[in-house]
Amino acid sequence: MSVLKLKFSFQRRVRLAQGLWLLSWVAMVSGAITVAMGVFLKTELVRRAEVMHNNDIHIVPNLLMAVGLASVGINICAGKVCQDSLDASRFPRWKNFLTPFFCVSIFFTSLLLVAMILSYALQPSLEESLKVGLKNGIRFYKDTDTPGRCFQKETIDRLQIEFQCCGNTNYRDWFEVQWINNRYLDFTSKEVKDRVKSNVDGRYLMDGVPFSCCNPASPRPCIQYQLLDNAAHYNYEYQSEELNLYNRGCRQALVNYYMGLMNTIGPGVMSVFLVQMTVLFSLRILQTSMQAVEGQENVEIETEGYILEKGVKETVKELQEKIMNFFKQVQVDVTPPATEAAAEEAAPEKEATSSS
Repeated sequence: MSVLKLKFSFQRRVRLAQGLWLLSWVAMVSGAITVAMGVFLKTELVRRAEVMHNNDIHIVPNLLMAVGLASVGINICAGKVCQDSLDASRFPRWKNFLTPFFCVSIFFTSLLLVAMILSYALQPSLEESLKVGLKNGIRFYKDTDTPGRCFQKETIDRLQIEFQCCGNTNYRDWFEVQWINNRYLDFTSKEVKDRVKSNVDGRYLMDGVPFSCCNPASPRPCIQYQLLDNAAHYNYEYQSEELNLYNRGCRQALVNYYMGLMNTIGPGVMSVFLVQMTVLFSLRILQTSMQAVEGQENVEIETEGYILEKGVKETVKELQEKIMNFFKQVQVDVTPPATEAAAEEAAPEKEATSSS
């Protein structure tokens, strides 16, 4: 039993070809938009590469760009097939091309769904990558005179200002690292000496944060140092008072930002997928309806178009048999040379035995 069998008069075939030609151009523009979405997402990920530990999430924009480019090519071919279907004498040249064309097109179109699924499935990987990357970024914040890390301070400061965040999880992450370079510490000061000696690793730790953690919306002038010392500031209680720092950690801020991007891109990708599948199904129906015209004197006869000539199970079974026969044929083609070589090696031995 054929899947989605429809009858087409000559006029309906012409309308189908014309409508499909227009839809293929819409799908081509959608493919170009998919490329643009992939490029934008890739650019945003590359911008924050310094605070990411790995690039696993980059597979999503890479897939979007690859599938978008493939979609443009697929729909250009689909538009050309639609044009040639209006002329029964030109359509037969696509006969041997369309079957592999459908296989390749369905493969690339399915990758759109894969990209959308990965954008959600890789969220834990993205969060872990940002966790490790931000931890290293904060640790190397002070290394402004170390090659390869000299811009780390600027990166972290700009990140905290842009995303209104502080630290990895929160502002207390800065208490666990020395974020001031030794060249800016007065080691003749008793306070500096005591802090360094009190630390096992000889680091200068303090309950302070960089200026980029300060929230400009706070009515109080920013308190960056001695955050846990109530006596150091007038009318100040850090336990009960909301500090004039950003409360949100940068990891959560970045995860929310990237997942927001992907949540916005996701419906767009699904729309492109549906449009592309509509083009492929319609093109398949047009192909099968035009095949019935081939060899007919009257090209305006009524024909039938379908997605699959047989049912799904029968089609899958037939495809499996074809694949098995193909591999059997390959084995048959490979075996004879080995048999002939063995026969040639055995011939001299046989002659030697007969002569003895």
